[in-house]
Amino acid sequence: MKLVVDTNVLVAGLVAEGLCRDIVKRRLPACELFTSRALLDELAETLRDKFGLNPDELPLLVIYESTATVVKSKPLSKAVCRDQDDDEVLATALTAKVKIILTGDKDLLVLKEFLGIKILSPRQFVERMDGQK
Repeated sequence: MKLVVDTNVLVAGLVAEGLCRDIVKRRLPACELFTSRALLDELAETLRDKFGLNPDELPLLVIYESTATVVKSKPLSKAVCRDQDDDEVLATALTAKVKIILTGDKDLLVLKEFLGIKILSPRQFVERMDGQK
């Protein structure tokens, strides 16, 4: 399964127990992951600024950065979301030609789909993966 994982799911998986941690530890390794430099930079900034964590010292993040394919996203022709960071998620997904964006961001989830790319919440993602087994 090819997908782009939004920063909020990764942060939740790294800093707290729960569904997102299960996804990051157990389910993402079975997927083909794509990201962009901008998304990786946003993730590092969030971990540093909001949680006081050093991204280089988080084993799960190091594994994510080494296994995800980093693409050079092409900017969208026009803004889709009110938050530019959300447009970067969409642009990365389009560039990588993925089928799924995994996010907890309400501004992305409200779209449900973008140019054929499904936009799933963590719960929807788990249900989809469990349904494929």
